[in-house]
Amino acid sequence: MDSTKLAGKAQTVLGPIDADSIGVTTVHEHLIFDLTFYFTEPSLPAYKALANQPVRLENRYWVKCHPFEHLDNLIQKNEQVAIAEAMLFKEAGGNTIVDVTSIGLGRDPSMLARIARATGLNIIMGSGYYVWHSRPPDFNSKTEEELADEITRDLTVGVGDPGIRAGIIGEVGNVWPWSEGDRKSLGAAVSAQRRTGAPLSIHPGINRVASLEIIDFLKERGIDFSRVAFDHTERTFQRSDDNLYKVLETGCYIEFDLFGWEGYHTMLFPSMDVPNDEGRINWIAALIAEGYVNQILLAHDICFKVNTASYGGHGFAHILREVVGRMRGKGISGKHIHAMLVDNPRRFLQFAPI
Repeated sequence: MDSTKLAGKAQTVLGPIDADSIGVTTVHEHLIFDLTFYFTEPSLPAYKALANQPVRLENRYWVKCHPFEHLDNLIQKNEQVAIAEAMLFKEAGGNTIVDVTSIGLGRDPSMLARIARATGLNIIMGSGYYVWHSRPPDFNSKTEEELADEITRDLTVGVGDPGIRAGIIGEVGNVWPWSEGDRKSLGAAVSAQRRTGAPLSIHPGINRVASLEIIDFLKERGIDFSRVAFDHTERTFQRSDDNLYKVLETGCYIEFDLFGWEGYHTMLFPSMDVPNDEGRINWIAALIAEGYVNQILLAHDICFKVNTASYGGHGFAHILREVVGRMRGKGISGKHIHAMLVDNPRRFLQFAPI
């Protein structure tokens, strides 16, 4: 499709839709995923036997505490499970799921299209590359321009034989310290964004200055920051961190996208203090009071099996079923909740004129 015809529209796996049809949206999810490249063999002998068991009630708590040390937890490719999970979101009042499963994370365009047809939801698919250990073997041999061509094709022509088109660039993965591969990947994403007007979702490295380094890079490339979202705010910054305000000053969106999560980033990085849902809500309320409501996006980042409702987790309906009521109880108005769940995603996800 000619990207000039996408201006003002969002692009789902079943085709473009008017931006006003986006409705209630969760902007950062993974309906199907394969994160087995993250698997780390447990170091304690007592845990080694647990690593290859299926997720079940008896081991679920251990898996939640050691998500990268359990192989089955890192993969969800069951179409019927994905449909059931998505339906919980729809039944709670949701309309659009943004699946930012980029290249290397188990992306399956045909399955996403079948899930969209089965549920009646808008599903928006990602493109671009995640962090270095998930990138395919030929990544290093490709130039930035070749990678940009590939991402542009995903957005305008489609992925492979099915021709199912992506509707967002991302999540584009970065680590800390920043690598040349990250720069090439992000440079390709920026180039594709400028060619197409697509939204861009960036996974920054886990360091409080990582996003600032990325911002400097984006400024050099002349990016339109109104087309950019920075992911994982609550694991990247602390509430009192001035660096978060430097990100907000660009006019980009920030995602509080770990609703339902507690602790796993803290276990990996003991120096970090990651809030629970109450902490997230309080933080969001403070940002709203400071005038930033129009830059906030919400999601769950379901990317482990134990996060899904099918395996005892919170699932895609958690924000709508549990968090919205808590937000109201803490004084966040219905108007502001609507802005974060409907208005902001509508602006962010529609393609810009090019």
